Amino acid sequence: MTLNCTFIDHGQGGSPDCMKIATRPMESPQGRQVLIEVAYAGVNRPDVLQRAGSYPPPPGASPYLGLEVSGHIIAVGPEVQDRKVGDTVCALTPGGGYAQYCLADERHCLPIPKGLDLLQAAAIPENYFTVWTNVFERAALKPGERFLVHGGSSGIGLTAIQLAHAFGSTVWTTVGNTDKAQACKQAGADHTILYREQDFEQIVSEATKRQGVDVILDMVGGDYINKNLRSLAVNGRLVQIAFLEGSKSQIDALPIMIKRLSFTGSTLRPRSDEDKGKIAQALVSQVIPLMEKGQCLPLIHEVFDLKDAAAAHALMESSKHIGKIMLKVKG
Repeated sequence: MTLNCTFIDHGQGGSPDCMKIATRPMESPQGRQVLIEVAYAGVNRPDVLQRAGSYPPPPGASPYLGLEVSGHIIAVGPEVQDRKVGDTVCALTPGGGYAQYCLADERHCLPIPKGLDLLQAAAIPENYFTVWTNVFERAALKPGERFLVHGGSSGIGLTAIQLAHAFGSTVWTTVGNTDKAQACKQAGADHTILYREQDFEQIVSEATKRQGVDVILDMVGGDYINKNLRSLAVNGRLVQIAFLEGSKSQIDALPIMIKRLSFTGSTLRPRSDEDKGKIAQALVSQVIPLMEKGQCLPLIHEVFDLKDAAAAHALMESSKHIGKIMLKVKG
């Protein structure tokens, strides 16, 4: 099958305006890959970083933007076992999602949860894969534990709040304004902290009677790292998934020793196909049933046409959004 594929080309990278509509020949699916005719694609912070030149794709990954899509499978590779032409799916992709057609490993495809449309489904993979593997696998958050997520109104933040709440944790989050705080409370946050006006370390200490929280999911880094360590309870776990304020900080490691803390982190895109397939299986068994009951659903902030990807990235960089920013690919 030879197809010409309309896609977003970010060229050599730069500001959002570097992204242009272009056309290229579409590769055929190989191995366990499927070819998806894309309906919607999600916009994520790693896309913005890659476009700006600060987050190059890992070896072997697509050089193009876009890490999650929804749509219909129109072709399958010779080793595909569980998917077929005509299936409707959402998928975590290795890149290339801002396009008319996109390749994905069949193991990274999820069924569309009953009751959800293709727009909502396209907002699932990147955030839910990320939160599940970091919060529930790496940090092993348990029912009854206390959980803090920074940036609660982001797609990642709202996903983490909803899932932690659904699985029985008490949830704290930091946000930039009262509108974002209200959205987080509606998602299940028990405590919201306005980080421009309040010191989250002090708030957490007072609210927990100096015991701290059990798990922190952080995408800020910088000065937050030491504050996070001091905010953790005995045997607490800090999980780092990004560094919006930088990865280099002079860390005081004493709290790690005294409180027997774990400081870990991960990135999703470089992980093996097998690893990501296991995360997908966990989502199918643990999270999709909640979605089909109307729980833990992605919140869509705004939908842009594919040709307006630059405006979508500009909104992402402004941090004025609450929830997911999406691209409509197929009318």
